[in-house]
Amino acid sequence: MTNPIYPSKSHKASDEFPGSLPLSPHKPTCRLRAAKASNHDMIERAPALHGGWKAEQLHGLSGAHGVPGGTARVPVYVMLPLDTVSPDGRLQRARALNASLMALRSAGVEGVMVDVWWGLVEKDGPLRYNWEPYLELVQMVERNGLKLQMVMSFHQCGGNVGDSCSIPLPPWVVEETRRDPDIVYTDRSGRRNPEYISLGCDTLPVLMGRTPIQVYSDYMRSFKHRFNSYLGHVIVEIQVGMGPCGELRYPSYPASNGTWRFPGIGEFQCSDKYMKASLQAAAVAAGHEEWGKDGPHDAGHYNQFPEDTGFFRREGTWNTDYGQFFLEWYSGTLLEHGDRVLAAAEAIFRGTGAKLSGKVAGIHWHYRTRSHAAELTAGYYNTRSHDGYLPVAKMMATRGVVLNFTCMEMRDEQQPSHANCSPELLVRQVKQAAKAAGAELAGENALERYDEKAYSQVLATSRADDSFGLSAFTYLRMNKRVFEGENWRHFVSFVKSMSEGGRKVVPHKSDCTHSDLYVGHITSGCKTSKRAEASAA
Repeated sequence: MTNPIYPSKSHKASDEFPGSLPLSPHKPTCRLRAAKASNHDMIERAPALHGGWKAEQLHGLSGAHGVPGGTARVPVYVMLPLDTVSPDGRLQRARALNASLMALRSAGVEGVMVDVWWGLVEKDGPLRYNWEPYLELVQMVERNGLKLQMVMSFHQCGGNVGDSCSIPLPPWVVEETRRDPDIVYTDRSGRRNPEYISLGCDTLPVLMGRTPIQVYSDYMRSFKHRFNSYLGHVIVEIQVGMGPCGELRYPSYPASNGTWRFPGIGEFQCSDKYMKASLQAAAVAAGHEEWGKDGPHDAGHYNQFPEDTGFFRREGTWNTDYGQFFLEWYSGTLLEHGDRVLAAAEAIFRGTGAKLSGKVAGIHWHYRTRSHAAELTAGYYNTRSHDGYLPVAKMMATRGVVLNFTCMEMRDEQQPSHANCSPELLVRQVKQAAKAAGAELAGENALERYDEKAYSQVLATSRADDSFGLSAFTYLRMNKRVFEGENWRHFVSFVKSMSEGGRKVVPHKSDCTHSDLYVGHITSGCKTSKRAEASAA
């Protein structure tokens, strides 16, 4: 997640799933069975029930890309909890998860997304992988008639907005960072960030004789080998992590320990020795060796505003020859890193039938200023006069990778005026960049939202009114609140609307199919006649 305007509540493990779940069955017979069955029976019989449903097939990632008129279906996925697999390598709360998947399927959801944590899978040592809890999940998802987006999560969980658990990098990798602290990103003051390995050492054997790119490649190759029989029909998308939060960016706004607070501009992350060596080489090649000593000295601190700094102010250093050189190098090395990781993924997953995607952060604060400071520190060279997203879109299009963008639910009017935000203009710019580059575009919401306004904004963004809409949308995130009465009704309506190309569909509030049918019982919100009908079945 990328926007902390309204910090998400951290959920305890017991809060991730409800005790009873709403269902929106495709056939009346299923609804009546649900009314009669107990919770236990419903959970145990879930595979059989779903196997018997003759519902409309909503598989694959075909969406609104390139389809005029805004009539194409946009499949909806739902992110699973961050701790779906526990630190000790178990699929957590499996029976409750299965019941939740049943409910999602009944609502017309296409599938779910899960983080496949490097810190859990390769925890026991180099090249020692434990895929078993994820295999159990894949099989459960398949039984429920859903699809999977699986994220190659090469980053740490914990320290960012919405992170409700802590999953560090593999212990043997953490040990390497202690031996050589420069293999993680470092800011100008020397503060180290443990979230992700610095791209400055992508091609150097700093991880027990392997380069980071080799380590990521070996991980993905082992994943492919273990899940080959599911790729392309159950596992339909592999999202490739390329930075903190799985996003192609630098960790310029770390929320841990109060280092950064919204809407601070963040800081450049290029002071580890490997990044410095790259900067020095670029400066020499440009004929300005003096430009390669370190990053900008006048770029301020994490929580400052653009006008507080010499670099980001209206007519600041960012718009000088030096500033342009530095920003081209800083953003260019990030693009090269993304291309290296995606090239490896493309070679490994080619021919499997699974799509590849990459995530780009929705950094919308200070977007209305000339310098776009927060985007610059994150690695996107996007200013009033320079398009920073077209190069990203072109790189992903070249690799056949879906560009997945966040903050699709946000409206300008909801943001604080002093932060100079514009999520709507940012999304529009990224959408135009993807269209121009010929890249497929998918979306996510940045923060947990359950209200109709957020859904309406996603619907508006997803429409292919300009012959270019979203190919898929992933909703953040599955937890207990999603399944609560009014929230569930809004969610089911949203999924239905997305299935009709963004045309808003509003179910009647008394429609038990959408909001009031729970596993094991019918709530008091349903009319007596409905309860009688169910009991008579």
